[in-house]
Parts: sequence; structure tokens; C-alpha cells
Amino acid sequence: MLSQILYAVPFLAQGFAITLWVSLLVVVLSLIAGVLLGVGLVYGPAPLRWAVRIFSDTIRGIPILVLMFFVYYGMPAVGLHLQSFWAAVLALTLFKTAQVVEYVRGAVGSIPKGQSEAAMAIGLTFRQRLTYVIFPQAFRRFLPPWINGVTDAVKGSALVSLLGITDLMQAINQVIGRTYEAMPLYILGALVYFAVNYALSLASRRLERRFSFIRE
Repeated sequence: MLSQILYAVPFLAQGFAITLWVSLLVVVLSLIAGVLLGVGLVYGPAPLRWAVRIFSDTIRGIPILVLMFFVYYGMPAVGLHLQSFWAAVLALTLFKTAQVVEYVRGAVGSIPKGQSEAAMAIGLTFRQRLTYVIFPQAFRRFLPPWINGVTDAVKGSALVSLLGITDLMQAINQVIGRTYEAMPLYILGALVYFAVNYALSLASRRLERRFSFIRE
């Protein structure tokens, strides 16, 4: 078994790099888009709120795999051809963005209105109220579900192998096709995913302690 694992390591390392790259792109892009749309959902005009709400509810109601196949196979029907890598990144980003929107809505919406009204009473502008009053308190409430969403993004990245992308999961399957030994490699893959997500969980707890000085 050891010889099979040593043989597989170079292939799995390349696949793991793709997994990390996909996960990083999805997390960063969905965070940017989700925060902007989430703030728009809470504070935007009615048409923007309706549009964001429809987007969030629709995307969250579609399984990730269906969304991924729709982007990859359906977009060419309207003249938009994406490589499998970018189709997978787009589908996962759309799904994670819809979730981040809800994280932001819940975190910002949980801040008592009296806080914003008090900030307005002392003359703070809307941007200043967000920067100095709302966001610092909302960040603490936003962080735990978002970190959990990041671990979901890492695990969900395994689905990109279904589009022929050689990520960690696809690399494992390719090595299994050569060695015909599945169990040791699947165990190794599970340990790699566990190590990454456990590290993210530890980072989450440290960040929560770091910002625990922010009182309710």
C-alpha cells in the first residue's frame, strides 16, 4: 500500500493545487459579490432588493451539480462558450454568492435599528454608519457561517472533476485506473480534505476569539 501511495503523491499534488486554486477563486469572488449584493438587499431600493432576492432564492434552490451542468452545457446555447475550468468556477461562485448574500443579510439585519438611528443622530453619513457602526458588529456574526461556507466550497470543488478537470478527486480516480487499488487512495484523499477543512475550522475559532472584544 505504501508503494501505491508514494506512486500517487506527484499526481495528487498536481490535483490538489487545482482544488486549492478553484476554491480560492470561488471564495474570493463570491465574497466580493455576496457582500455587495447583501448590502444591496438590506439597504438598496426596492427593485434592487427584489432582484437580489430572486437571484438568491433561485440559485440556492438549484443543486450545485445541476447548476454546474447548466453553465457548462447550457451557456453555449446562448453563444457563451466557457472552458470547463471557468464554467465550474462560475457555477460554484454563483452558488456561494447566493449563500454569502444570506450571511450578510442576517448579520447586518441583526444589528438593532437603534444603533443606526443613534449614529444618524450624531451626524454620521450612510457610509460612516456602515463603516464605524454596522459593519464592525455585523462582522462578528458574519464570520462563523462564512467560514463554514468556505469549508463547503472546498468540499464542493470535488464536483469539478465531473467536467473533466483534474482536481484532487479526478487525480485519485486516474491513479486508481492505473493501480486498481481504490481504498488506500480514497482514504488518502479523505485525509487531505479533512486536513484542509480542519485547518479552516481552527482558523475560524482563532478569528472568533480575536474579535470577541466586540460586545453585543
